[in-house]
Amino acid sequence: MTGTVAIITPAFEASRWIGPCARSVLDQTYADWEHWIIADDGLDYEALLASAGLRDPRQRFLASGTIGGGASRARNVALDRIGAPYAAILDVDDRFKPAKLSEAVAALAHHAIVSVALDEFDEAGTRLRLVGAGPDRELAPAVYKWTCLSMDSMLVWDRRKADARYDLTLTNMTDLELLLQLFRTVPAAWHLGTPLHDYLKLGVSMSNGPGVTEKMIRSKREILRRLETGFYTLADPAGPEGMAAFLRLSLKAEETYSAAAALRPGLLFEDHLEPMLR
Repeated sequence: MTGTVAIITPAFEASRWIGPCARSVLDQTYADWEHWIIADDGLDYEALLASAGLRDPRQRFLASGTIGGGASRARNVALDRIGAPYAAILDVDDRFKPAKLSEAVAALAHHAIVSVALDEFDEAGTRLRLVGAGPDRELAPAVYKWTCLSMDSMLVWDRRKADARYDLTLTNMTDLELLLQLFRTVPAAWHLGTPLHDYLKLGVSMSNGPGVTEKMIRSKREILRRLETGFYTLADPAGPEGMAAFLRLSLKAEETYSAAAALRPGLLFEDHLEPMLR
């Protein structure tokens, strides 16, 4: 199966990260891609990549129209512009492993949504853990989060079969909310259990840093409320309750995480949550 993949990368104060991010796209074994880089800070990322010898004709450069308007708004700017049949999200501080697109596009022949296991690192390059590693398998929405228990921006999807935009009313968990929109027309995703995406857990980001826990809890509660009140009509009728069950456990984990981290400095939220999911 072939087709152009539009890779969407919002960039805010990202001069440190844009080079490795772009290089990981250039190193893909699948060559039919467009890399859409959306500046959310007024920087000229085209010039930055050119100066580093990383400029490529398949790169596309946009401006979000704001300064610090947020990743969701910047991603929507690109989603409104792209014409490629497939879309993939790549945060500017993350990287694709070389086979990600080739493996994902092959899986899109039989499933309209493809997720991948991820390799999680800190800023120093130390590996923290794997998330979602294991056999390749189908994941219905009711069980999806029990495997992909954190970080939901690693998707590749067929825009002709599932389309969505990011919810600008949520401060966090927007990747999960987008996935729920995609599941409205797609009954299940295909999960590639080989880690094909490097996720960098930064000290300060949308998912880490001061005040983030409270925002995460508010967003989880809002998505849970939507699930419980029938806001999402999913192609798999069992999906909403399965997702809701995960979020209830995740909220319980949020309540006890601070105390657990005080006893185990450096404890990852995923390592705190995963035993509860078992």
